[in-house]
Amino acid sequence: MPHPTTKPLPRSLDVFSEFLLSRPVPSALRDALSAARCRPEAECVAALMADATPDGEQALQVSDLARRLSLQMRERDPGALESLMQAFPLGSAEGQSLLRLAEALLRIPDTATQDALIRDQVGKGDWARNIGRDKSLLVNAAAKGMSLAGRLTASKGFSLRSLTSLTSAPMIRRAMDRTIRIMGSQFVPGENIHAALKASREQAARGFTFSYDMLGESALTATDASAFLERCEQALEALGQHAGVSGTIHERPSLSLKLSGLHPRFSRTKRARIMDELLPVLQRLAIRARHLDIGLMIDAEESERLDIALDVFEALCTLPELEGWNGLGFALQAYNRCAPELLNILIDIGARTHRRIMVRLVKGAYWNREIRRAQVEGLDFPVFTRKCHTDLSYLACARRMLSAPAEIYPQFATHNAQTIAHIHTIAGPFQAGRYEFQCLHGMAETLSREVLSPSGLDVPCRVYVPVGTYETLLGYLLRRFVENGASSSFINQVASQAVSVEALIVDPVRAARAIPASECANPSIRAPSDLFEPGHRNSAGFDITDEQTLRSFETSIDRAGPVYRLEPITPDAPAPTRRPRILYNPAERNDRVAEVVEADGETLTAALLSAEQGLTAWSLQSPEQRTRVLDRTADLMEAASFELLALLIREAGKTLSSAVRELREAVDLLRYDAERLRGRDHRVQVAPLGIVACLSPWNAPLSVFTGQVASALAAGNAVIAKPAEQTPMIAARATQILHDAGVPPEALHMLPGDAALGTALVEDMRVDAVMFTGATAAAKDLSRRLFGRVGRTGLPVQLITQTSAQNAMLVDSSALPEQAIRDIISSAFDSSGQNCAALRILLVQEDCADAFLERLRGAMRELSIGNPARLLTDIGPVISSEAQAEIEDHIDRMRRAGRPIWSLEPGETCRHGHFVAPTLIEIGRVADISNEVFGPVLHIRRYARSELDGVIDAVNATGYGLAFGIQSRLSSTIDRAVARSTAGNIYVNRGLLGAVAGSRPVGGHGLSGTGPKMGGPFALRRMSAQVNPWHVPKGATTASMIPHAARSLVTFLESRDAVSARRIRQDISHGMVGLTMTLPAPSGETETYSLVPGGPVLCAGDSWPAILRAVGMALGTGNVALVLGPDHAVEWMSRLSAGLKDWVQRVDPGALPECSTMLMEADSPLAQQAASTLTAREGRIVPIHTLDSVRPEWLMKERLVSINTAAVAGDLRLMAVS
Repeated sequence: MPHPTTKPLPRSLDVFSEFLLSRPVPSALRDALSAARCRPEAECVAALMADATPDGEQALQVSDLARRLSLQMRERDPGALESLMQAFPLGSAEGQSLLRLAEALLRIPDTATQDALIRDQVGKGDWARNIGRDKSLLVNAAAKGMSLAGRLTASKGFSLRSLTSLTSAPMIRRAMDRTIRIMGSQFVPGENIHAALKASREQAARGFTFSYDMLGESALTATDASAFLERCEQALEALGQHAGVSGTIHERPSLSLKLSGLHPRFSRTKRARIMDELLPVLQRLAIRARHLDIGLMIDAEESERLDIALDVFEALCTLPELEGWNGLGFALQAYNRCAPELLNILIDIGARTHRRIMVRLVKGAYWNREIRRAQVEGLDFPVFTRKCHTDLSYLACARRMLSAPAEIYPQFATHNAQTIAHIHTIAGPFQAGRYEFQCLHGMAETLSREVLSPSGLDVPCRVYVPVGTYETLLGYLLRRFVENGASSSFINQVASQAVSVEALIVDPVRAARAIPASECANPSIRAPSDLFEPGHRNSAGFDITDEQTLRSFETSIDRAGPVYRLEPITPDAPAPTRRPRILYNPAERNDRVAEVVEADGETLTAALLSAEQGLTAWSLQSPEQRTRVLDRTADLMEAASFELLALLIREAGKTLSSAVRELREAVDLLRYDAERLRGRDHRVQVAPLGIVACLSPWNAPLSVFTGQVASALAAGNAVIAKPAEQTPMIAARATQILHDAGVPPEALHMLPGDAALGTALVEDMRVDAVMFTGATAAAKDLSRRLFGRVGRTGLPVQLITQTSAQNAMLVDSSALPEQAIRDIISSAFDSSGQNCAALRILLVQEDCADAFLERLRGAMRELSIGNPARLLTDIGPVISSEAQAEIEDHIDRMRRAGRPIWSLEPGETCRHGHFVAPTLIEIGRVADISNEVFGPVLHIRRYARSELDGVIDAVNATGYGLAFGIQSRLSSTIDRAVARSTAGNIYVNRGLLGAVAGSRPVGGHGLSGTGPKMGGPFALRRMSAQVNPWHVPKGATTASMIPHAARSLVTFLESRDAVSARRIRQDISHGMVGLTMTLPAPSGETETYSLVPGGPVLCAGDSWPAILRAVGMALGTGNVALVLGPDHAVEWMSRLSAGLKDWVQRVDPGALPECSTMLMEADSPLAQQAASTLTAREGRIVPIHTLDSVRPEWLMKERLVSINTAAVAGDLRLMAVS
């Protein structure tokens, strides 16, 4: 049996030579940092213990001082944040409402949406109980504003719209606006540096020093970055003028900035750009800062940006103009498992550049994001999962910093009395310039005053002062609320009398030692590999931000790119006679990927004969044996990941990040099918259909190919796979892995070829089922070819399709633009828009559209189009010249129609491939787009707020039903849109891409396919000729009663036709109606799967018992029954109640209405004619089932609603278990 082979031909093209255009100089310290990033938590803790443990006498001193500091904090009035958290805990309805209002209200441009947000939130909770003289200004302001609005909205007949003329609505808005601004002013004292300096005078008079943080989230566009730079430059000048010339660098103010705010693509993949564009900007800032003697602190960000931040910082430290200046600083987050190794690097940089680096040691600001990202991407946690371990790391790093006084100036940022007491104790008598403490503006003021006071610790204390407009403060404000409102937060606990002082000041070393070794990593937080356990292991991720991982990939692959020779993979086939076809890289037409010998008629005949022989042996293997094969295949795929990733890049034009997702989807599908065979809830009885033809697409050449083949093989079927002619090599390598894992060659055949081969395969009478992913028109043609066919088991030949889509996303004016735009760009342009679930139509509320679209265009300008064999590439090629021409023809047609069009320009690196630049086209109506445009083209429809229902209906009216997205902060809008959309997958505040078997299965209906969802609970059942009775999975819920119409029909029949009544009662007792279950998901995400009625069912036959049974099945799954039959078979309909007549409707055979499914009496000529008519009709595929073979789930639609619950303020439930 020929397998793909590498043909040793001389190469003139070094395909991956530019994979890493920029890289740091390798060093042992950086390698140690990379290795430590995801070291097991137990190992990290063990390594920290010695440095974090004070000696016996010191331990007593720490305890005494911590107790004194804590009691002082409790004896005095709590600070603003403490009082707010106690009044409105984050877990309460009031706390949640405040968070949502604070996050969105001030940035919403139109009053109608502001009113809607207020209506959403003010009715939640009891606000009045927190109004009183004993409450702080902040608590009273929040409680009074919310209570007033709540009373007005609760009044009889209240409507914000109707009260506008009476000024009530404006009054409520002003009250809410004032409430949020008061909250903000407690933590962000100035919208500009001059206001912040003025607000700092009182504390400055007490002896505090200051670090001013220019607020701003990561830049999305070059305009964002320029504006942030301008604010930083203004702040530097103002600080220099304010500080004068007195004092050492450590006594003077400093400026803190986020590097991601200065560049719109601050990531490892853009290292060359960062070093060429950002570094010179930072150098100018740093040189000016030295001239003014104002310290410059590089603020902490997420761990995936750590390496590139270090690269930039080290380059700054080696700048000759900064030699001898100790004003550069770097923030270190102790929750990172690699914190000690990062500190070693900073000490080394200080030693090599002969400077004393300011190191701001913090606990960490992005913990929930780090946990979520690791779970989503299948990576090990880079952070500790227990707070006591973060505290341990902090103390160990503090000792190390104090022991390197020549290289490090320690800045200990903490509000924890125990931490302060520990550091003050181990540091010994304070000496000027040795170290300082830091606190956040507006927090733990009692503690910071005690630190600074000569009668207290008498140690310098610097206040970290955020500066920015109220719009830019929202992200900062939410992070502060969430961090300090968590149940484990010292700030939260110290204000709660329910927490004893002894519990408050517990030594983290003692707390860590008290944890059983088996629970060192918090068992309440699922490790990424265990995310889907006990069902199956999660697929392993690939960290494209980690230097060692990138180097390993680069050195393990053949940089030149081998030329493969591929022949049909089938045993005992005659030698191929066709001439090889050359397969080229779509991004580089000079790169020959493979010579492909396609299967001919003789090869197909031999494969079918072999498959019939292999079917018997494979189907007789036990489910346990097949499970082991699937699990082994998944393991082998992960072992071959670098090779598969390189193939996906060269043959399919995938970028590395897209290829990683594709590989992980394939691995997850294999393990999920194995889980279904094992039967976590109950064993799925499987009996093979026979020979299954799997026709997979080029846009998902590994995941869909694997998903089709895996579910067919799992059920004991033999498979003949015909991959898309553009990507046969990926399929061939997957086939080889399946064979190596134990699938007999006779049970799995892979035949490369064109569409004619696929047609010949489908038309062969030995094929018992067809799985197809591709264009709707092609699927419709297959359904016609299969019409009337019966397989070897006596069942109609099954056709399972996933086809085209017109996926849309709705963005209202409450959506966070930065988040929505990132989701839009990934959804519309990842894989150059060649994804079944890619975004095609963007619905933008007109109130925010101009500004929003300008930022979208700005973000798109930062995209890199080119060869995906380079890490820096964001957008790769389309698959072929034909695809390129088709997309460009559509753009030209829209241009001739006068549509506003905006697009990027492909660069010079695109001249040797098939590239289409990402394009935006504004349209007047959704109906202006007739067919799916399978490429990087996004159509934009502006809508008025009053048109919300209408635009969703217009998307539904296209007939496609795959994916729909919603970006909004209004729960009322989200609920309304979810209920109104007919899509099979609905995504809330997240992108549309990223299928995950068993967690986020994907599949549509209507013009988007017949189902079931790939990676869903019914995929394996669909591949089986016989199944056991349905059992409700653990944790799932169903409707408590059979649909009313079905029960009414049974009641109607009991006195008229007891036999039919009894049979229908059995048919409708399946318990699937209303099935809803929550699927496993990462932190900050919910995946809710449900079964809903599929739509009108055509019930056709010549006998009344058959028609009655079909009607019962339709009603029993919640659908309307459309009845087609002769008069004598439907005369009973005239006696139905008025209520039932709405559900049971007779139709004319000459004018068959649209329907979702057809149920037919097997030998009925009338039904056969109707089935023929439906099959011949253009449009959607209407599945046709006979009464004896249909299953209830075939009359229903699967629906998945995926919600990013962390969109507003992170995962609060996760923070509670930290």
